[in-house]
Amino acid sequence: MASSPEISDTDSKKVGMPLGAEKQDGDIAGLPQYDGDLVAEMSERERTVYEHGVQKFNRLGWKRLTIVLIVEAIALGSLSLPSTFATLGMVAGVICSVGLGLLAIYTSYVVGQVKLKFPLVHHYPDAGRLMFGRVGYEVINFMLILQLLFLTGSHTLTGAIAWIDITQSSVCSVVFAVISAIILFILAVPPSFTEMAILGYVDFASIIIAIGITIIATGIESTDAPGGLAAVNWSAWPKEDITFTDAFIAMTNIIFAYSFAMCQFSFMDEMHTPSDYVKSIWTLGITEIFIYTITGAVVYAFVGQDVQSPALLSAGHLMSRIAFGVALPVIFISGSINTVVAGRVVHGRIFKDSPIRFINTKMGWITWLAIIAIGTVIAFIIAEVIPFFNDLLSISSSLFISGFTFYLPALMWFMLIREGPWNSRKNLALGALNLFCLIIGLVTLVAGTYSSIKDITDKYNAGTVRGVFSCSSPQ
Repeated sequence: MASSPEISDTDSKKVGMPLGAEKQDGDIAGLPQYDGDLVAEMSERERTVYEHGVQKFNRLGWKRLTIVLIVEAIALGSLSLPSTFATLGMVAGVICSVGLGLLAIYTSYVVGQVKLKFPLVHHYPDAGRLMFGRVGYEVINFMLILQLLFLTGSHTLTGAIAWIDITQSSVCSVVFAVISAIILFILAVPPSFTEMAILGYVDFASIIIAIGITIIATGIESTDAPGGLAAVNWSAWPKEDITFTDAFIAMTNIIFAYSFAMCQFSFMDEMHTPSDYVKSIWTLGITEIFIYTITGAVVYAFVGQDVQSPALLSAGHLMSRIAFGVALPVIFISGSINTVVAGRVVHGRIFKDSPIRFINTKMGWITWLAIIAIGTVIAFIIAEVIPFFNDLLSISSSLFISGFTFYLPALMWFMLIREGPWNSRKNLALGALNLFCLIIGLVTLVAGTYSSIKDITDKYNAGTVRGVFSCSSPQ
């Protein structure tokens, strides 16, 4: 850790401003207001700590934001898409992958517009306060933190699956889950997203190479099999015995893949030019749509109905081990950034009136490490309670991402950023689009949650999955 000025706890209580303390346009009732004149009242030591903190968390440009979004977004979602295509069929799979991706880009645009209009919205719960007061703040704060921990938990589970497949070891799967959780904790130590962006290049290369290995390996294996590619049992239409539960879990896995909007407020808070965010979300969105659609369609076409989830398991005995080895960086780097976002929300709330929130003092680092350690332990527990990949992604999507990506941005448009008369052509068109996003989000919340819980219950009752904290292989 870089050395930084130290201040006493007494001094720290005198400071009452967050990042960018000057009062800005968009200040409204319900969000804390700050007087820039207080800076002049600080001691020299306090001012040094404050200015160091502001500089530390105000260095993100749109290119680095894109990398951070890629780290947060393009990971586990791509590994679940081929099995989703196997359930929905090629036609519906492509339509849903492209369509939901375009909607996610739009709702992310809405989130960014809220941030530009109300600069003191530092994270999603602040937007909830604008719409629904204190209750909205607390509910969305709970949703955000729990969703981020679910995401870290899903990476803990994937890490355990990867270690088991790579090592072909008889070591208890819980041990590999513990190892994965420790790695996720270590990578979450840097609290700045700019610092995390440095790892993003490794992360992106990792997932692209792993997907490439999977596509090439499955393609070669299918070509060499009796009958060649023509014998692969893929279909343009949904599988014959598809149930409502199967279909909705497949849909929620696609929704999970486009979950980047929920962290956008936090990421934009570190940008030196927030209006540049549009370049980032379009770059990310188009990249995601291309990677997800190609991965889902091609691997499904090569493997057919027997495709596994995560998709890397379908690459064959040797190649799946190689693919998982290459994918280790994306599993742990992408997972750790969720812990960082959750930690920043909690740490910033506890120390909102103290420079301890800048994490550049001794007490700042101690409290930061304690918070991310607690978050990692909770994520580990989640991974062990729901130790099967698709259902963990599905219940996460249904309960939380349905809101962060669809119905909450739609409500933001109606309540916070709509301008002009309702009967204008622009507002009628955008109103219809946002109503569509609202409906998708609410249907996913209800039907997706029902489907996920039913599938988890059925699997436990049938004994087809390992028990909680048991030593058999994760599913």
